[in-house]
Amino acid sequence: MKAGFWMAPEGADAAMTIAPIGVDELATPGRTGSGAVHGLARAGVEGLIERCERVGRLLPELADALARQKADAPGRLVDVTEYDADERELLSQALGSGEVSGVVALPDGVTAQISESTMAGLWRVRFSDADERVIGDYLEIAAIPEVVRRAAVANARDVAFGPPPENVMNVMPLLAEIRARVDAFEPGAESHIVNFSLFPMTPEDMAFLQHTLGDGPVGLLSRGYGKCRIHATATRHVWSVQYFNAMDEIILDTLEIGDVPVVAQAAVEDFRDSSERLLEIHEAYFK
Repeated sequence: MKAGFWMAPEGADAAMTIAPIGVDELATPGRTGSGAVHGLARAGVEGLIERCERVGRLLPELADALARQKADAPGRLVDVTEYDADERELLSQALGSGEVSGVVALPDGVTAQISESTMAGLWRVRFSDADERVIGDYLEIAAIPEVVRRAAVANARDVAFGPPPENVMNVMPLLAEIRARVDAFEPGAESHIVNFSLFPMTPEDMAFLQHTLGDGPVGLLSRGYGKCRIHATATRHVWSVQYFNAMDEIILDTLEIGDVPVVAQAAVEDFRDSSERLLEIHEAYFK
């Protein structure tokens, strides 16, 4: 098992597969807006653009919505489920794949796979049923897709724990602090961070903490400045946030008590920049 609070079974990252959706090798995670433009510049895309006028009309609408979006405001959904294969392919080429992706486990075997486009704050959210059939495909303009927020608190539990096991050192006062922070949390408040690098924990401490907080339904991966893995625990408002170096070793292991960690969210300035880039793409390739 990997060191740190959140541990994939037997050290396997495959416990929660996180991958970009609807993109090819020209639109890989971590590309900037130029990556999306590069995808549109390849041979053969001109034919797609000619056949997919609806996509061309959609991009300025998305840019306008991005320009008006606020980080703390409800997002806007655009349903592209009924778009045909060519239209979905052109959308993928135009929007590319950005820094944040993730998976959300929902009831009845439904899974939501999310991928930020190269325009921060513009997301692709695809829902699949238990048989991996796509049942919904959406674009969403928001700081973070709403399904992430809702799943993280739906059926989440309060902090409750019994007598400590033997050989624990710091877990009981830490759990008491987490419980107090969870009870006091209000939407919009700044998250409280527990840094395990500064908070010595025995293996027994960590095992009891993991068991008490549990595994939640949300897993996110941010490839911004380095790699960051974010997992919701089964306890409301408690997240595992881990930062990794190039060798995939944990360099910062934390818990955050609060809203969805800001490292995964788009900021208000991102929406304005994304609007401008999307208009540039439309101007260059769709007119």
